[in-house]
Amino acid sequence: ARIRKRDEARREYEQARDQGQTASLLEQQRPNVFQMNVANILPGDEILVELRYTELLTPTDRIYEFVYPTVVGPRYSNRPEASAPASEQWIKSPYQRQGEKPAYRFDLQVSLDAGLPVQDLSCSSHKISTNFPAPSRAEITLDPGEAYGGNRDFILRYRLDGRQVQAGLLLYEGEKENFFLLQVQPPRRVAPAEIPGREYVFIVDVSGSMHGFPLEISKKLLKDLIGRLRPADRFNVLLFSGGSTVLAEQSLAATAENLGRAVSLIERQRGGGGTELLPALKRAMALERAAGFARTVVIVTDGYVTVEEEVFDLIRNNLGRANLFAFGIGSSVNRHIIEGLAHVGLGEPFVITKPEEAPAQAERFRSLIQSPVLTGIRVRFEGFEAYDVEPPQAPDLFAEKPVVVFGKWRGKPRGKIFVSGQSGEGVFRTTVDVGGVKAVPANSALRFLWARHKITLLADYNLLRLDDGRVREVTDLGLRYSLLTAYTSFVAVDSEVRNVHGKAAQVQQPLPLPQGVSDQAVGGKALMTAAAPGALPGQRLAKVAGDEGRGKVAEKKEEREQDAVAVKDLKDPGNRDTAPVRRLIQQHLEEIRGCLPPEQRRGTLTVTIRFQPDGKIREVVPVKPQRSGLEKCLTELFRKWAWPTPRDGRPGEVTVEITLG
Repeated sequence: ARIRKRDEARREYEQARDQGQTASLLEQQRPNVFQMNVANILPGDEILVELRYTELLTPTDRIYEFVYPTVVGPRYSNRPEASAPASEQWIKSPYQRQGEKPAYRFDLQVSLDAGLPVQDLSCSSHKISTNFPAPSRAEITLDPGEAYGGNRDFILRYRLDGRQVQAGLLLYEGEKENFFLLQVQPPRRVAPAEIPGREYVFIVDVSGSMHGFPLEISKKLLKDLIGRLRPADRFNVLLFSGGSTVLAEQSLAATAENLGRAVSLIERQRGGGGTELLPALKRAMALERAAGFARTVVIVTDGYVTVEEEVFDLIRNNLGRANLFAFGIGSSVNRHIIEGLAHVGLGEPFVITKPEEAPAQAERFRSLIQSPVLTGIRVRFEGFEAYDVEPPQAPDLFAEKPVVVFGKWRGKPRGKIFVSGQSGEGVFRTTVDVGGVKAVPANSALRFLWARHKITLLADYNLLRLDDGRVREVTDLGLRYSLLTAYTSFVAVDSEVRNVHGKAAQVQQPLPLPQGVSDQAVGGKALMTAAAPGALPGQRLAKVAGDEGRGKVAEKKEEREQDAVAVKDLKDPGNRDTAPVRRLIQQHLEEIRGCLPPEQRRGTLTVTIRFQPDGKIREVVPVKPQRSGLEKCLTELFRKWAWPTPRDGRPGEVTVEITLG
């Protein structure tokens, strides 16, 4: 396969498909969701797909964990299909029913070469057989009974011999660029007695996808966490699905009575409805803080949502208000959002795939949050010409895992690297002698690790605000290092025309529901039959009951407001359908009036709306009337809505005249 810009790869694939050539296209829909299309596969053909990727494993509490995801869980979306951008259409992927075996067989072999003797190797997700050719090497194979185990993540954990993870520096010298990776083991945590009072806000997903096994795990986890809070701590609980419920408007003291109220509230939950994580987070962040207490927000969810960027944005804007930890519950959680939530919230991700794992993970969480292991970390280079260093400033550490720093270097590998910080036991310092380390070809993976880390960082910012410069940089990195990104894809085309007649049947391969996930994750049988026209087939409806009685009233209101919005000028190379724009504005007329003073809330308002390629609002320019503050008010208001997106992903501009009455 060849790496291409995303749109070029798709055009090349579609052209080959239409000409009868065998072809394949691999695209990235999310950093942890990939989709492959294959065309002109003839009866009797055997297709072998081989993927290669590089990943850095760093230990937490001296335990290494390798996770190989096998299935993408269903994602919740409250957006109609007509207004969903092309980048969201993958959500329509069909799923098998609850409890059905995957339609494919699954096998996996792992060759582990750790460099040090391997201890305590185990797999919590699948039955395995293990052979040790040498103390530092292990060969892992799946048990034959796991042939249909492709409905849950493969999770392998192991320790290395010795009480300390060795500090180390890896160097790679390439033809044009040199790369390094530094890992340094931090000191121990401080004693629990030295920790000030803490406030915990537990946000728990009780939506349809959590029905059954995931929700039962959540109940056990929450009862364990809440039941063992210290008397000096305070806490609150917020439950969410389509809406949200809070235990109290202010955090409560961790008394036996209050803990009992919380456990009772959690026990009554059965799971149902949509997964509106964003409003729940906003409500949690707005809760009044306990004075003098350090706040920690704990989110418990399977992560089956599609609002990663908005959630990340909210957390980034509230970093000074709380640390955030995320618990992913289920056999195949959306790890991208679980890890992303923890990353942007300066916390740590946790994933629980089985009920028996909940107590251990709860204990790990309690141990972790006692205090940061190392704060105020500084990395200084002396005599070693390092550049493009990531991260520019190392974050605080909440676990006994190495400080990890990536970068490039020029000249000769010499000099020293100094690492310092503040621990609970005082000042921490260590020094690495670069001159004593040899650059070896076996470390060539460092170039991919650095590029992937850089891409992840840029993509994270692009999720908050799309920037053409960052898009170009991610694209260039993908093309230069042959990496799949949001803007680059792999395409393979066989030159031989094999389907000479051009006729082909299109098949959508259904995915198995992750182990333990019920049909409620895709709305269940009852909700699927009640799906709104045009809704994404994989979407769980946020509202069903109660709307029928308002149908006729809504129709009459729409007739009265039909002429309230007129699209006067359309400058849109994507041929955006104006009807959804009209309907969207009609639904929010009262909010628009609120941006104007009382004396200007009648007459007409004309605005020009400029869209980004992903359909989001770039800017709103009032044409008539023009007054101070109107542009800011309308821009903030319009950016909250789900605007229709052109399928070709090009920017657009729409001028709208609104009759205010």
